[in-house]
Amino acid sequence: MFVRKKTNRSGTISVVVVSKAHGKFTEVKKFGVAKSEEEADEMFRKAQSWIHTHDGQQELDFEDRKGKEVEETERFLGNIDNVLINGTQLLLDQVYDSIGFNRIPDEILRHLVIARVSQPRSKLATVDYLKSYYDEDVDLNHIYRYMDKLYNTQMELAQQISVEHTRKLFGGKIGLMFYDVTTLYFETAQTDVLREPGFSKDGKTAESQVILGLLVSEGGYPLSYSLFNGSQYEGFTMIPMIDDFKQRFNLGKDFVVVADSGLMNKNNVTLLREAGYNYILGARIKSESASVKQWILSLEKVDKACYNYKRENGERLILIWVAHLRSQDYHNISGIRRCMMVIVINNYIL
Repeated sequence: MFVRKKTNRSGTISVVVVSKAHGKFTEVKKFGVAKSEEEADEMFRKAQSWIHTHDGQQELDFEDRKGKEVEETERFLGNIDNVLINGTQLLLDQVYDSIGFNRIPDEILRHLVIARVSQPRSKLATVDYLKSYYDEDVDLNHIYRYMDKLYNTQMELAQQISVEHTRKLFGGKIGLMFYDVTTLYFETAQTDVLREPGFSKDGKTAESQVILGLLVSEGGYPLSYSLFNGSQYEGFTMIPMIDDFKQRFNLGKDFVVVADSGLMNKNNVTLLREAGYNYILGARIKSESASVKQWILSLEKVDKACYNYKRENGERLILIWVAHLRSQDYHNISGIRRCMMVIVINNYIL
């Protein structure tokens, strides 16, 4: 058992003795509602005394030493249960504030972020999780309404905070900037200006969907995201999002765009080159010219060997031979692609 002081919306402070069993909090005894911190502290002391008597806990003998050191020790021991139960929340609260998300004046965002990191669940299950483990009463309808508020009025600030934090971590620069897309489907065939059927990564071709584009930095730090029409070809989403991100945050060209071969088409490569971006793109050997394929076949196949091929336009092909793959990869990939990884690089030295 431990004593909990909880600030109410009215500004008063409730003092309650709480116990936890099987992941559930139970209010054992209420000691009242205080209108000031002094009154709450007095109730807190009474509640602690009640716990010592009721639960058979004894005061520790500190050889009758009085003073600040003893008071701090007693305070620490009295809060051990609280730390053990809410340790995750205490740590993530500090991380949340250090990143700067406390600049967004909505505690519901803090609850959702911490719950998502601690225990990723649906919104309905998150409500139960917050109540069971953190004793936080968050209404499901408030979460749904807050999603609209976050998107309409706070998304730009959230992205700005994330970008500023990332630049701080990497010495003022973004560095590597990874781009990828996925599809999110809805359990309905109904369409609108955003939701439309298209190529679904989940195989849900009958449902309407949207395309989500995401930019992250090295280490997976999120930078920005955008939603696109569900029928949009994913290869056409990369350049508009990178251009928009660069303009919104006044970035130079000191970052390197990294994307997989699914986003590599002649149009994207041309636009990246014309815009002066540095980039690393996955390449397809089957799309290369006959002379490049012949060069690849002529290479000595040594495990982890790295080979360079310089194109006339200044790009470099970097090939790495991988001798050992998982058995399923070995049988699923045939021909010269079986043990090759190809990367196209422009103005960037590994």
